[in-house]
Amino acid sequence: MVMRIKLVVLADCPHEEAAAALLRGALDDIGLGSQSFEVVMVESPAMAEQMHFLGSPTFTVEGRDLFDEPGRTAALACRVYPGGRPLPGLRELRRVLKEAAAVAIR
Repeated sequence: MVMRIKLVVLADCPHEEAAAALLRGALDDIGLGSQSFEVVMVESPAMAEQMHFLGSPTFTVEGRDLFDEPGRTAALACRVYPGGRPLPGLRELRRVLKEAAAVAIR
């Protein structure tokens, strides 16, 4: 199974490196260590709107934001995760990746 996983960021995002390491670790932890992901730069307000980009960094699988917040508008800004953190917790990222993998298998 190969999923289209993307780490979506703004140029010069101060959390890009940590987000990439977190994503790699989460994939390794759930048995998807061979799964690759693409880093995508959001370059314009139009692109942010089209992708419904809620801030940098954003994690997507098959184009779906793993931490979607329905009703929130797209933003060219840093993202804030629960607890005021710049990244999701490893446990939360593992959980949503497992859910996404289960859906991709169907």
